Amino acid sequence: MADEITYRIDAFLQDNSLTTDNTQDVYAVPASREPADEERILAEMKAEDTGLRRETILHVFELEKRVIKRLLMSGHAVNTGLYHASVAFRGLIKNSQWNAEENEIVVNFNPGADLREAIRKTQVNILGAKPASISVTGVQDVATKADNASATAGRAFTLTGRNIRIAGQDPAVGLTLIAEDGTETAVTDDLWVINKPSTVTFIIPAQMEAGTYTLRLTTQFSGNSTRLLKTPRTIENTLYIGTEPPQTGGSGGEEEGEEGTYG
Repeated sequence: MADEITYRIDAFLQDNSLTTDNTQDVYAVPASREPADEERILAEMKAEDTGLRRETILHVFELEKRVIKRLLMSGHAVNTGLYHASVAFRGLIKNSQWNAEENEIVVNFNPGADLREAIRKTQVNILGAKPASISVTGVQDVATKADNASATAGRAFTLTGRNIRIAGQDPAVGLTLIAEDGTETAVTDDLWVINKPSTVTFIIPAQMEAGTYTLRLTTQFSGNSTRLLKTPRTIENTLYIGTEPPQTGGSGGEEEGEEGTYG
C-alpha cells in the first residue's frame, strides 16, 4: 500500500570549509544523479501499470501543468498536496505603474503535506567521503612528445587534468614513483617544473631504472586557492620509464599487456 512506501537518498560527506582545523566537521550532500525530466516522469508513471496508455498519461500530465499555470498567473495560491505555490512581486512600484524592467513576478514553492510525509519516511544512506573531483586526462613525455605513458629518466614529464595542482602540508602530499617491487621514490619539489590546477610538469629522477612504475599524485588542492582540503586526494597512473607500454589487442605470439589509465 502507498502508506508503506519508504524512500532512500544516498549521501556523501563533505568538508566544512569554515572549520579548517577540525577534520571531523563535515556535512552531507546528496549523491548526484541524473535529473528526472518529463520523459523520465512519464516512463515512471507508465511503469506503475495503471492500464493507461502513454498518450493518456501525457494528456493528463500536460493538462495539469496548463491548469496550474493558469491558476497561478491569475493570482491563486495552488496546493497540490505535493507542494504549495504562490505568486509574489519584486521591485518597487514607481508612479503606480508596473515596469517589467524593474519589477518581477516570482513564484514561491514550499513542500506540501504529501512531500513532508515522504520526507519523514526517507532514509539517508551515508556512502562515505565525497569522491575526489580530481582526474588526469592526458600525459606526455616532454623529450619524445609520446603520449602513451612512456617516460624518460632525467627528462620532463607532463600530466594534464583537473585539480591536480600539488598543495598542502600533509606528509602524504607530493609525487611518488612506485616500482613493481613496492620501492617508492619521491619526486622532490625541486624537480617540479610546472604546478598548476590543470598541468603538472616534473623531471623524472635520473636514477630511475627502466621498468613499469605507478605514479602517485597526492594533493590537498580543493580547486579554490584560498583553502585546502582537510583530507588529501590521491590519483595514480602507470608510467613506463625507459620502455614502451605493452601492446593490446594484437594477434600472433605477442604478449598482451594492460595500458595505463588516465584518471
